This record gives sequence, structure tokens and C-alpha cells, in this order.
Amino acid sequence: MISGPFTRRAFVKGTASAIALASLPRLGVGATPTVIRLEWQTFKTTPHYASYLNAVQTMKANTNSAKPASWQYWVNVHLNYCPHDLPYFLAWHRGYIYYFEQQLRTVSGDSALILPYWDYYTYPVMPSEFTDTASGNPLYVSRVNTNVYQALSLSPFATSVTNFQRGLSNAFETSLENVPHDAVHDTIGGDMGDITTAPIDPIFYLHHCNLDRLWNAWSLRSTSKVPAANNSYWNGSFTYASGLTMTKSRTRTTTGLGYDYANDKMPTVLPPQTREGRIIRVQGQTMPNQTRPAVAALTTTPPRTVSSTRESLGGVTSVSLGNNSLSAAIPLQATSTNTLQSVLTTSPAVGLGNSSAATTASPLAATPAATKFPYVKLVLDGLALAQAAKAGGFFYNVYINLPATGDVNAAEAPHFVGTLGSFEISTAAHHGMNMMDYDVTDLLAQQGVTKLSQIVVSFVRVNSAGSPSGNAIAIQEIRIELGTDAP
Repeated sequence: MISGPFTRRAFVKGTASAIALASLPRLGVGATPTVIRLEWQTFKTTPHYASYLNAVQTMKANTNSAKPASWQYWVNVHLNYCPHDLPYFLAWHRGYIYYFEQQLRTVSGDSALILPYWDYYTYPVMPSEFTDTASGNPLYVSRVNTNVYQALSLSPFATSVTNFQRGLSNAFETSLENVPHDAVHDTIGGDMGDITTAPIDPIFYLHHCNLDRLWNAWSLRSTSKVPAANNSYWNGSFTYASGLTMTKSRTRTTTGLGYDYANDKMPTVLPPQTREGRIIRVQGQTMPNQTRPAVAALTTTPPRTVSSTRESLGGVTSVSLGNNSLSAAIPLQATSTNTLQSVLTTSPAVGLGNSSAATTASPLAATPAATKFPYVKLVLDGLALAQAAKAGGFFYNVYINLPATGDVNAAEAPHFVGTLGSFEISTAAHHGMNMMDYDVTDLLAQQGVTKLSQIVVSFVRVNSAGSPSGNAIAIQEIRIELGTDAP
């Protein structure tokens, strides 16, 4: 999809000048970095701050959106080629912001200009330079919220998160994309709350620069498993525009692209929550001592064949998510229970990538061979955003089988599935779908579920200062599916 008043043909034709970016000097993997990216609070004190403002203002003023010197060009690059909820989410974006940084230098004439990052694990409130409404400020756009504290989590940096790529147990890329990536988009809202407009907001690039930094920091941990340089995972290239590509292997490390970060450490604590400059509390994403949301009275759907590659074990219909959190109980018939247990015992997804894979599945009793559908999916079908909710400013944490009593915060790790908000739904719509699915095979197996009579799906609302009131998300059906497609 192309955004703006021009065709894909014009976009492709206009990218000829992008070849100049692709021909920039390349450093070999492992080379000494020549550029150090700085956190915004430090960056704005350097002489390059003026160059950055000039570049942003100049690119926004350029109305030829088929040219790399325009702001809209890079919005369209992201819209046309970015992978979300797909493999290489982090690696593709690493190349994207690298090329964007080169364009900032070209436009500004400052060859030493770097793209700064916003370390919201230290400064959860958006820098004031981006919220100043003074006329002519190129960094300002309208937003729902500018405090992303509620979107932060330390879960991607847990010691159990040792694998990198999607499809493996405890994968860093999957975890980081859920929180803080998606949640920050949802919480800020406005342009950031919709995948088709997110890069219009200048804070988008600082957000992704920070995600790149966090990936770099995680990869430096001795127990983190990023595929080796000679692994086939890095075969092939990424496309950003006609004539603008990058080999995947170049994105494996930051040093391979000639840069590093001023801070290469993972966050170990959440920052103090602040409001109007005052520290008011320290907490997790959800309120302290919040128990599992009450189970709503919903109409159930029986098991059925969804397609040649999908089979439903049951579901519930007509779910409306608003200001309050809720849970949905999906009853399982005896045959569904037996089939589910069989899949969780034998699925190739269980414990994948862990040296203790056999131990992971051990809580389950021996069962017959798995069905022809070896993966378990939580499916949210028929998603629709209320008009007032399209601007974002909120999201829901999604859990499976939270304990009926006790604090959600204390129990969330083995039950957390992902996030749901305006950004995630717009991403699904951009891919031509009005549904989302989450692979929960390994999660259910690690819970050690046996002979379940029901599966409880909980949606815990996370608000920001500008959260909309009333109905936010309608879901035609929530169901548990078995599928043939790997996570």
C-alpha cells in the first residue's frame, strides 16, 4: 500500500536516487564502529542538534514524496516493506533506520549527524522538544499521550529469554515486539497508533533506534543466542525500495554497519513513574494486586473445521472490550481436551530451541500421536476498532489461564500472550486481515495443562492519560485453534 497522492509506479521510479544510499561505504562485520548514537538528552546538547532539526524540517517541506529527500518517502518505505508480526522484524528495521540516518546527513549537509534514541526506560515521558506546540516546530505532531511508562516491561530481558528469532521458545524478537514496541505505539497514539501513519511522527525513529539499541544490548549477553554469521538465517536481502536493498547478514550486528550506542546495557529496573515532574509511584504495567478480570457471560461456539489448515476447538462470540478488563472462558469438549493434550505433548513447537525441551513438556501425560494440526493458536477474529479508539492511547495485555486468585503482576510471566491495541489491529488490517492470532503452543505446554475443561483468555486494560472512554474493540469470535502453520 502506498500513502500519499502518487502511485506505486511513481514511487518505484523515484527511488532511482536511493541507489546512492545503497552505495555508501560498507564496513565489514566486526569492524570498529565509527559512529556512536547518543540518547536524546545528550544529543540535543551537541552541535548536531541544529542539523537534525534542519533535516527534519527540510524533509517535511519536500512535497515530492517519490524522492528519498522527502519525509513521506520514508513513511512509504515502511508501509510498503516493513515486516510486523513476522520474522526479521528487528533486522529489517535496523537497515531501515540506518538508511534513514544516511538521508538525514545528506539533507542536512552534516556528515557526522547521527540518529539519536529515546531511552524511555530512563525517561518515560517524551522529550519536551517533541511536545512543544510552538509554530514551526518540526518535531511536534498531535498525540494522545506522551508518557509511555505503562507500556514498559522487563520481560524481554528475563534470563529465560535466550533465543532470538520468532518460532523458538522464549524468543527475544517476539517479546520485544509485543512490549515495548507495540505498546509504545498504542500508548502514544495519534499517528503512532496506526501502522500506515506511524513514521509521520518524528518520535517513531527515536523509538525504533532505542529498540535497535535494546536488541544490541541483549545480543551482547553471553547467554543470548543470535544465529551465527554463517547461519542460513542471514541468507538473502531486505528490500526498502527499488534499488535500495541490504543483505540480511549486514544487519546481524551494529558494528557490521559501522555504529554502536552510548549505552549498551539492558534495563534492569523500571523507571519511576512521573506526572508533571513528580515521581508518584513505581509499578508494573498493571495496577498492584489486580486479580484476574471477571469472566463475562458470552455465547459459546462449538468445535468446527475453519479451513483445510485450521480447526477450532471452541470459542466465544460477540466480545466487546471497553474501559474495564474482562476474561472470556472457552469451554472444551472432551474430544477437544484430548486432542489439545496430544498436541501439547508432541508438537514440534514445544520447547523448540531449548536444551531442556523434553523437560518442558514433561508435565503432560503420555498421549496418542499428535493430530495433523500440531500448533495451537489463540485467534481473535472479526476485529473492529470503535471510532474514538482509532486514535489509540490504550492497549490490553492478553493472558491465557491466569490463576483465579492472586496478583496478575506476580503471575503474568507464564501466562502472557501479547498485546492488543490500535497499532496491532491496524497492522492486521494492513496485511488484509481483520483478525489476529497468537501462537500459544509452547506457553500452554509450559503451563503443564492436563484435561482442561476450559481455557480462560483475559484482557487487562492498560490506560494512558488520554485513553478513550466507552467501547474500544469489538471481537466477533475468540477461539482456540489447531493449525498446520509454524509460529
